[in-house]
Amino acid sequence: MTEIDALAVIIAGCQRGQREAQRELFERTNRQVFRIAARLVGETDADDVAQQVYLQVFQKIGQFAGKSAFGTWLYRVTVNEARQRLRIVNRQRTTQLKHDVSGTDRDLDEPMVLQELLQRALDSVDSDLKIIFLLRETEGMTYCEIANVLEISSGTVASRLSRARHELQNQLKELGWCG
Repeated sequence: MTEIDALAVIIAGCQRGQREAQRELFERTNRQVFRIAARLVGETDADDVAQQVYLQVFQKIGQFAGKSAFGTWLYRVTVNEARQRLRIVNRQRTTQLKHDVSGTDRDLDEPMVLQELLQRALDSVDSDLKIIFLLRETEGMTYCEIANVLEISSGTVASRLSRARHELQNQLKELGWCG
């Protein structure tokens, strides 16, 4: 049995309300869901988002008709829950960097500093643009896959990705990075 066939059996079991199938689906997908949630809303809120994702998945699994890949459907649920969280939690709050990057003696090329700068810059980017950027750059999704997840056109994905990169670059410059 192929991986796709095994997943189809698990999904069918979930659609029949089988607890064992739900557990299996959770075990197969929870790292992916948490990773995406953490990138979109931060690790602090990722557990809550992931929990909501699985509540939605098990509640709406009967609506999954197999017209797209299950992974695409799962991404869509995860992104929608992350968007909901971002609406609830004011993500415009200021974040303190753990490292002082304002001093001239600080090496802005240190991995931890770069990671913090990138996260701070990402937190400043519009959430819809941030989602597209992260799906493309961290998840490696194609424009077509992102379009399917977000239910927008590939052209819209391309233009928003361009805007996201531009905004991110501007935010990084404002934070003192000039790479």
